[in-house]
Amino acid sequence: MKKGISLVAMLFMHLGLMAQFSLAPLPFSYKALEPVIDATTVEVHYHKHHQGYVTNLNAALGESTKNKTLEELLANAGQYGNAIRNNAGGHYNHTLYWQILTPESNTQIDPDLLRNINNTFGSLGGLYEKLVKEGLSRFGSGWAWLVLGPDGKLNVGSTAYQDNPLMDVSELKGFPLIGIDVWEHAYYLNYKHRRSDYLQAVCNALNWNVISTRYREATSKRKK
Repeated sequence: MKKGISLVAMLFMHLGLMAQFSLAPLPFSYKALEPVIDATTVEVHYHKHHQGYVTNLNAALGESTKNKTLEELLANAGQYGNAIRNNAGGHYNHTLYWQILTPESNTQIDPDLLRNINNTFGSLGGLYEKLVKEGLSRFGSGWAWLVLGPDGKLNVGSTAYQDNPLMDVSELKGFPLIGIDVWEHAYYLNYKHRRSDYLQAVCNALNWNVISTRYREATSKRKK
């Protein structure tokens, strides 16, 4: 069996059917993020956890949801039940998570984004401190976020389980620029109970090229 293809997905392929949502390729190798995140954690997290959300999301779709985009499912998550809410969130959140991590150390932050960060948090270090604090304050499983609000202001917060700031059910609202997984499966093999160490390490592995692109796109849409 090819890696990343579940039995359910293979059945769809065998029957000539196309699942609505699929798992995008990882932008790096399993071991590329070491020592921040170990290869085993990346492989299991991607192939088991993320793939599980994709498979379960496709299975949960019905007549009223099968032609919806992922963003449309999130925007109305409260109407579609927990199966779609949890799995659509899990798919979106993990897709973003893989995109905003990198083994490269020379990614560049957009000057306008940096000014916004400095004005809001005092410095890039101040943003990291806020992300770590939010990740630590999330009891149990969830995510820590940097979002761009409709007013153009940045905000840091957290959500439980697989909720995210695009959902109608989320108290934290905005366009996600950074999403950091604080479920134990994201860090436990390497960090055990030390969530703080994991969060601080992830802040040093952020892909500011991708984050900056998301910021520019979101800012452009807001101005239209």
